Parts: sequence; C-alpha cells; structure tokens
Amino acid sequence: MNTSSIAHRISTVRETIRDAALRSSRDPGEITLLAASKQVPVETILQAVDNGIKHIGENQIQEAEAKFGQSGIPQNKATLHLIGHLQSNKIRRAIKLFGVIQSVDSQILATKIDNIAGELGETVPIYIEVNLGSEFSKTGIRHDHTIDLAGHIARSKNLSLEGLMTVPPYTENPEGARPFFKALNELRSRVNELEAFRDKNLGLSMGMSHDFGIAVEEGSTLVRVGRAIWQPPNN
Repeated sequence: MNTSSIAHRISTVRETIRDAALRSSRDPGEITLLAASKQVPVETILQAVDNGIKHIGENQIQEAEAKFGQSGIPQNKATLHLIGHLQSNKIRRAIKLFGVIQSVDSQILATKIDNIAGELGETVPIYIEVNLGSEFSKTGIRHDHTIDLAGHIARSKNLSLEGLMTVPPYTENPEGARPFFKALNELRSRVNELEAFRDKNLGLSMGMSHDFGIAVEEGSTLVRVGRAIWQPPNN
C-alpha cells in the first residue's frame, strides 16, 4: 500500500460521504470518518493519519497495544476507538489505551468501566452497542433494553454517553441495511427524550465500507470504514 493510493481512497470515501449527506440535506461536516484498522500495519495507519484521518478504530486490545504501545496513538494525531467486544478483565487497559469505547452493551459492563474510570480519575466517552438484528453471533444489547442502559449510564459518575452504535446483518445489497439504520436513528431519538440527554446531540456510529453511504442518508454521524480505505478496488 503506498501513500498516494491511500490518499486517493480516503478522498473517494469522503466524496461518497459528501454526496450522501447532500442527498439527505445534511452538512457533510457533521459526519466523522473513522478508519477501521484491524490487521492493518501501524505504518500504513500512520500514512492514513498523515492524509487527514483523525479517528482510528481497533477491534482488539492486544493488537492495538502491539501497534501503538500501551498509551495508544498520540492524542494530537488521532483518537483511538475500541470498536470490538470489551472483556471485563481488560477494562483498565482499554481506558488507558482508547479515547472512546464504542462497544458498551450491558449495565454490568458500564458499571465496571465507571468504577475503574473513577479509580483512574478519568471520564470515559462511550457508545451503546445495539444488536438490532438479534444475531446470536454478535455482541450488543437488545433494542428493547437500550433505554434502560442509557438511564443507567446517565446515573454514572465517570461515563459520557456519546451515542449509539450498531452493525446490521450483512446483505449483498447495501439497501438491506437501511431499515436497521432507520431503527437506530429512531432509538437515538428515544434516548434523547431522557432528561439527562435532552440537551446532548447524541451520535450514531453506523455504516461500514459496504453500506456507509446508506448510513449517512439515514443519519449516521460516524462511519467505520476499513476495506474501502486500505484495499484497492476489486480486492
């Protein structure tokens, strides 16, 4: 992978985001591009950062530590997000390494993060991961339990709810993801009705390489794009 090809692919992704935003009468500046970098070498990731990527997503703590050390990417370069499942015994490492945890899916996990964050003197930005497809193979809280979890987070001392995240069931046609993106947007509106979040503009982390244009049309504020950045077309 050379820098110029990565730069071109990042530009192409940003054009898709812009076009999708304009189709839905949105400001393209409202949408954050996160580069999902599972199994991507750190040298290549830093090339993307040099080409304007400000948010990096990793699935596993061990891999992120191997790439960036135990303190993560320097904060003046990019923010590191945990977008994979978080095991309770790795919470302390995650808080030290990641700027955002996008995979909170239970009150138990939220409480443990809150407690350890308090010990460390940190406030942790988090997303609630919602399993809208009720897929047993995926993590995420059920949609009908999301409001209760949001209320629990609102009562925490060291957590900052930034929004909701989902990974819809895969379909060959990206349009198949649209109903799930609509559903997450509607669920976000319900969370925003809670008193603690009425004045907060909660985000929506939804959309990946296959369907991020659809996600933007349906209100996504953060898209997690991997293959479309790192791999040439047809790979």
